[in-house]
Amino acid sequence: MPKDNFSTQAALYAKFRPKYPEELYDFVLSKVKSFDTAWDCATGNGQVAYRLSETFKDVFATDISQKQLDNAQQADNIHYAIAQAEKTDFQANTFDLITVGQAIHWFNFEQFYQEVLRVAKPEAIFAAWGYGTLTIDNEEANALFQDFYQEQIGEYWDAERGYIDEEYRTLPFTLAEIESPRFEMVYQWTLAELEGYLNTWSSVQKYIKIHHENPVDGFIESLKAIYKSSDIFTVNFPIFMKVGFVK
Repeated sequence: MPKDNFSTQAALYAKFRPKYPEELYDFVLSKVKSFDTAWDCATGNGQVAYRLSETFKDVFATDISQKQLDNAQQADNIHYAIAQAEKTDFQANTFDLITVGQAIHWFNFEQFYQEVLRVAKPEAIFAAWGYGTLTIDNEEANALFQDFYQEQIGEYWDAERGYIDEEYRTLPFTLAEIESPRFEMVYQWTLAELEGYLNTWSSVQKYIKIHHENPVDGFIESLKAIYKSSDIFTVNFPIFMKVGFVK
């Protein structure tokens, strides 16, 4: 049974999840040979599907969460549907590009790669990427954040989070791999934006479900000794990728 860790906070997810840089798309699209059809798997808030809709004739975007799809970005050539990553109704040899943003670590790898091989066209491109734990440009604030991430809510992460912490280095990958650069996302945030992002975490939602209180509240309060509510600070997310082609 696939895990749905994000329906509860779908609206927050759509509002506060980081946006991938254009350089990432430029790299992926530079490998694609035809721009007829793309599949964005585990589309979440639809940000990848929306960007691909500017380049591809048709984009098919799937997720297991109806609430996520209800909050997804819309375009006339995006076709949203509920589907498991490992089992879809797509016809064989359909897609020129298959993408997975910040989600492949949740999948059954063997079954998913079988599905990729089934629905991809020959020489199609597959690209999966994730982003790691953010860092804050203030040393004291970053130390507080790392303690929050590792100590206060560390035990509430599912085991699959380990693939993110390991930056996909240990992620099984059975396609013909293409060497990929690293990217980053850099933002100027306020405490409210950091708070909104942290509340999208599955670990935070699990903590709330168990303890009936939000651990983010206390963490944000601790940062108020460093920042005023109107202060702007820099956060940085590393991005890592697995890109390959279907033989």
